[in-house]
Amino acid sequence: MTLLIVIAVVAVLAIWGVSLYNRLVKLRNNRENAFADIDVQLKQRHDLVPQLVSTVKGYAAHEKETLDRVVSARNGAMAAQTIDDKIKAENILSSALAGLKVTVEAYPDLKANQNFMHLQEEISDLENKLAAARRYFNSATRELNNAVETFPSSLIAGMTGFKKEIMFDLGEQQRATLEEAPKINF
Repeated sequence: MTLLIVIAVVAVLAIWGVSLYNRLVKLRNNRENAFADIDVQLKQRHDLVPQLVSTVKGYAAHEKETLDRVVSARNGAMAAQTIDDKIKAENILSSALAGLKVTVEAYPDLKANQNFMHLQEEISDLENKLAAARRYFNSATRELNNAVETFPSSLIAGMTGFKKEIMFDLGEQQRATLEEAPKINF
């Protein structure tokens, strides 16, 4: 009788441990899937950046440093391999694109150019989709992190190598920009 109780308790604990492990795996896979959605948007972004840079180059030949920064950031973003590296590289590219936007403000003819306007609209739409994909990724990451850090799943997470993952945030440069008051010109 005692042996049956011990076997039953061990079986219940094993089933419980396996279910917690499976939940962690599902959450990790959900996070990776969410980043794959971001990757699709980033690929489109990387494809549009050279077109935008070429269009701006015709008008802003002397703004070479800004354009070089955008191209360099794009290349770095495309070369990033891990999720963490991609997050860092994309934050750098976002910052470089913001600098390009400021450069473009100095060229009224460029802002009126139809090709440029079309590219600007595509990039704006893409940035909105990217923001939505990042929100979903961060939600999936939060779920995984909660499971990794809360008891009792933290026991299984620790034994099986699950760890807290990073969020896809703005990065320090963009956060500093957002903390500044907007400049409004009439």
